[in-house]
Amino acid sequence: MSMRPRRSVLYMPGSNARALEKAKTLPADAVIFDLEDAVAPETKDHARKQVCDTVTTGGYGDREVVVRINALDTPWGEADLAAVAAAGPIAILIPKVSSPENLVAIGTRLRRLGAAERIRVWAMIETPLAILNAEAIASAARDVDTRLECLVLGTNDLAKETRARILPGRAVLLPWLMTAILAARAHDLDILDGVYNTLADDAGFRAECEQARDAGFDGKTLIHPNQIAPANEIFAPLPEEIEHARAVIAAFEKPENQGKGAISLDGRMVERMHADIARRTVELAEAIAARSQ
Repeated sequence: MSMRPRRSVLYMPGSNARALEKAKTLPADAVIFDLEDAVAPETKDHARKQVCDTVTTGGYGDREVVVRINALDTPWGEADLAAVAAAGPIAILIPKVSSPENLVAIGTRLRRLGAAERIRVWAMIETPLAILNAEAIASAARDVDTRLECLVLGTNDLAKETRARILPGRAVLLPWLMTAILAARAHDLDILDGVYNTLADDAGFRAECEQARDAGFDGKTLIHPNQIAPANEIFAPLPEEIEHARAVIAAFEKPENQGKGAISLDGRMVERMHADIARRTVELAEAIAARSQ
C-alpha cells in the first residue's frame, strides 16, 4: 500500500449535516464522521442514516473518510456496523477496544456482512485495559480478517478512567502513549495522537503536536478546523529534512558505496538504517505533495 499522510484527522459530529458538507473543503488528511461521543442518544438513528448517505454520495476527494461507530455492546453498535459497512468508507473506527478479541469479533461481522475488502479497521485505545493489552491488540493486525490498520489514542477517556489529570507536557500520560506507539510499530501500524481540548490555546496545541511528532505519532486527531493547518505543518518533514534525506539516499546509491554499511557524509557517519529512514521521509514528503496538487 502506498503511504497515506495522516497528519490531521478531524472528528466531525455525524448529526451535523453542515459539518459533513464542510469537510469536503477542508485541508485535513482524513475526517472521522462520529456516531459515538458527538451524537446524543435520541439522534443516533438519524445521524447513522445521514452519515451513511453522505459516505455513499462521496465528494471528499483524496481525504480519507472514516466513520466511528458505537461499541457493539450498545443499543446502536450492530446497526451502525451493518449500515456503515454497506456505505463503504475507507475505514471504520471502533471505540473501546480493550482486547484483540474485540477486533476478531468486528472482523467476523464484517465478513458476514459482505463488507468490501478495501474497508479497513481503526481501533480506539482509550481504556486502562487497552494500554495493558496494547501489544496484543496491535498484533491482531497479523490476522488479515481483523483488517486492522491504525490505532487512535483516546486521551480524554484514558484520563477519565484513570483519574489522571491532563496537564501541559502530559507527563502522566507519556508512558501510556509510548506503550501504544511501541505496540503500533511492532506490528507495522499507523498511530494517531488524541485530541487537544483548548481551542484558544494555539501555543499549547502546537507544543503538543511537536511532542507527539517527536514521540513517533503519525498525526493528531482534531476537534476544530483551525487545528488542521498547524498539524499539517508540524507532522510534515521540514524542507531541510527532505534535502538531507535525498542526499543520504544519493550517497548510498553511488557505486563505491553499494556494499557499505556505513559511510561518511558531510563529516558525519551515516549507516544504512539512516538510508531507510531517509526513504520514508522522502516518500512521506512526496505523498503530501501529491495531496496538495
